[in-house]
Amino acid sequence: MKIDPQEFRVRPDEKIKLKQWPTAVKPFYKSKAHYEKVQAAQVADLSRQQDRLYAQNQHALLLVFQAMDAAGKDSAIKHVMSGVNPQGCQVFSFKHPSAEELAHDFLWRTTRCLPERGNIGIFNRSYYEEVLIVRVHPEILAAQALPADTLADKDFWPDRYRSIVDLEQHLHRNGTRIVKFFLHLSKEEQRKRFLARIDTPEKNWKFSRYDLQERERWKDYQKAYEECLSATSSKAAPWFVVPADDKPNARLIISQIVNDTLAGLKLDYPHPDKAHRKELQSIRRELE
Repeated sequence: MKIDPQEFRVRPDEKIKLKQWPTAVKPFYKSKAHYEKVQAAQVADLSRQQDRLYAQNQHALLLVFQAMDAAGKDSAIKHVMSGVNPQGCQVFSFKHPSAEELAHDFLWRTTRCLPERGNIGIFNRSYYEEVLIVRVHPEILAAQALPADTLADKDFWPDRYRSIVDLEQHLHRNGTRIVKFFLHLSKEEQRKRFLARIDTPEKNWKFSRYDLQERERWKDYQKAYEECLSATSSKAAPWFVVPADDKPNARLIISQIVNDTLAGLKLDYPHPDKAHRKELQSIRRELE
């Protein structure tokens, strides 16, 4: 069964309701062994394409991961990127902002971490937290010391969406390709994964009462995600709603989307011009 990334893509200006998007689809693998075979092929493909991305040095790739707790962001990054050369890839996780970060505009702390040309950057959570958790928890917004007239503006949230879209368009024009993943998890599957974190000693560190309190805001987060995805998915920087109840399946979908994005860049190793080839032959004679 072939993966069609377009099945999971949010179209520009599409007003979405997450209840209409599946959290599980028919698996793209037949067995554990088949999954491992397909994943290995995808990892090898990504490794080859990363080599060309690095050598060509004209584009960068930014992968953004957002999700509810326990949706599998960390494991997806770990498995999908397992064959990537660490020298050409960086992962950043954005949590509660520092005092220095709060003293700047809301895009400042993530902009500093954007990937260089030839590199892959991964944001495990991102500037989108500023229109998600900040929207669900107004007290976080209050700590940002924004001007009173800015906070009172009826277009405050649409303006934030616009700032994000404008940034992404700017990055696209300058060679950075952006792909954004929302790992769409059902509330029931989250409950099961929370229980597993409690019952598995090695996973206890991943869970606290704060996670349970956030779960109580489930509807608020779903609404915030719906508005965010609808307002910020563009041709240049699309959102993909990835069914996340089946972790292996989600990884295969993400891998396919990443590989297709890189393939669309038609990456290749730089070809030496006539002068460079002549120089190489001269060096070869010296070495012989």
